[in-house]
Amino acid sequence: MTSGGSRCCGATAASGLGCDPITSNLYEAGQTQGVPEEAVLASLGCGNPTALAQLNPGEIVLDLGSGGGIDVLLSAQRVGPTGKAYGLDMTDEMLALAKENKRRAGAENVEFLKGEIENIPLPDNSVDVIISNCVINLSADKDRVLREAFRVLKPGGRFAISDVVTRGEINDEIRKSVLLWVGCVAGALDGGEYRAKLSAAGFREITIEPTRIYQVDDAREFLSEAGVDADAIAPQVDGKFMSAFVRAVKSACCGPACCS
Repeated sequence: MTSGGSRCCGATAASGLGCDPITSNLYEAGQTQGVPEEAVLASLGCGNPTALAQLNPGEIVLDLGSGGGIDVLLSAQRVGPTGKAYGLDMTDEMLALAKENKRRAGAENVEFLKGEIENIPLPDNSVDVIISNCVINLSADKDRVLREAFRVLKPGGRFAISDVVTRGEINDEIRKSVLLWVGCVAGALDGGEYRAKLSAAGFREITIEPTRIYQVDDAREFLSEAGVDADAIAPQVDGKFMSAFVRAVKSACCGPACCS
């Protein structure tokens, strides 16, 4: 069970401290014009899915784990008045903040829903695009999340999310050390495993594009203060953790002949 309120890095991310470079400088100043400052400060993601996802006027977008609502509000601007942007979160606190941000932004084509990303409260074949900002990796049942995403997407719909992905074998001790730096890595999948799970859910045209590759030097001071020898773990960390843009498509043909 996952919500935007539990996005990676925790409370320090809002101020840009402690978790750099994961959560810092995700949104350019021009992108957030018209979005309440509270929505920007409440964004605790690892990427900017709205900058990388193709959104067209009139489309219906769903943000899984929408938190304070920044990605929903940005999506609403891009799909325009004939489109709609949904945000899904399970925490009353974040939903209240998101709805207040919606009011301040004057966004009429936005709706925030309460629920879990493992049980999306929308009908089958009802959404054109699914986005998410570093939330799916926090779910204990990623297979179910991906099946639910596939279910609610229309045929031809796109899955376009930011998430933390690992590359190569990482032992548990190293993962725990890096977890002190960024909570996102706790349940992060290897890129190959992510592809396999998306394929098993029914998705096609799967791509994983690194957007930020993390190095120990990015967190040397933080790790030292936590009692972790950064130099000792560097060879097993550098280049193995990254933010990535994960894309996939629900085939426009969904009969047994083309979706099996």
